[in-house]
Amino acid sequence: MDALWQAYQTEHSADVREKLVHHYLPLVKVVAGRIAMGMPQYVEREELISNGYFGLLEAIERFDPKRGFKFETYAVVRIRGAILDAIRAQDWIPVSVRQKARGYTQVLAELEQQLGRSATDEEVAAAMNMTPQDFGQFIGQLQATTVMPLEDYTHSDSISDSAESPSEQAEIGEVKETLAMAIEKLPEKERIVVSLYYYEGLTLKEISLILKLSEARISQLHTKAVFRLRGALTRIKSSLL
Repeated sequence: MDALWQAYQTEHSADVREKLVHHYLPLVKVVAGRIAMGMPQYVEREELISNGYFGLLEAIERFDPKRGFKFETYAVVRIRGAILDAIRAQDWIPVSVRQKARGYTQVLAELEQQLGRSATDEEVAAAMNMTPQDFGQFIGQLQATTVMPLEDYTHSDSISDSAESPSEQAEIGEVKETLAMAIEKLPEKERIVVSLYYYEGLTLKEISLILKLSEARISQLHTKAVFRLRGALTRIKSSLL
């Protein structure tokens, strides 16, 4: 592959670019597959792959081998970004759900700052003037909004390598440090789900078998963990939605 990259840097020909695309196309399928796991069933995986293809093309055009990091780590960020940009453009999440998600993030952040620990479902429900049953249904509504989760911040090499300036790298470092501390403070089951899903690369179904819980319950734990972590990051990022 080094020879192919050298040829492309020298010639910048369409033929060499096509060979690079063909070689790295499986990477697009992997990224699209990860995102598809959190998407509604009516969203086709092939559509996500098509959007990711354009991210791969951008990565090939912008990649500079002289920076000393692997193309794969750089490309994953670009591919994921292209897919998520397309999802945002489709705006398939209702405005009302987006508003609820932002409100939940804010309430959770403020409540856990006051308590100095992770808030229980009962405490959050009370703060939002909901019954436990209503809160459970509410979490189910929010699961769709975690399709743009925290992978960029848990894959340190990818996002650091994509930073264009020292100031961006410093900001990313602060975000990762805050996120690491927030993960440590998660309730045990949520922390395990985050670790297995983002760091070990397991699917929600595989995690459900390990923890002996239903896949729906694992999905709920994942949703709550993501929102807790988003809340912890609000002082750096106003929103990760």
